[in-house]
Amino acid sequence: MEQPSPTTRLKLDRLGIALSGMCAVHCVGSILLVGLLGLGGEWLLSPAIHQYGLALAVLIGALTIGAGVWRHGRIGPLVLGGIGLALMVAALMGPHGLGEAMLTIAGVACVAAAHILNLRFHSF
Repeated sequence: MEQPSPTTRLKLDRLGIALSGMCAVHCVGSILLVGLLGLGGEWLLSPAIHQYGLALAVLIGALTIGAGVWRHGRIGPLVLGGIGLALMVAALMGPHGLGEAMLTIAGVACVAAAHILNLRFHSF
């Protein structure tokens, strides 16, 4: 399997961190807008957004975290990223609401931390 170039991996890790942050903002913002103001429920809480987001997280995570582990040999980012993705999948299985948001935010925090570890290990 051919690995992505170091520059591409670094950019994808940074993209993974940014997407994780945007996901957390989406979760909190959706709860506030829908719960407090009753706005945007059909669009913000659409299962399609969460499914596509998870698919993107898996794709970017597999490319960057997997390639990083292959390069630096440290399994920690892969384990942490896997836990994060599992939490995100668990969030998709339940009903919309606070529990889903908490699982998703915990999951994206783990995935973002895995990308950060990958970036740190890359520099050694």
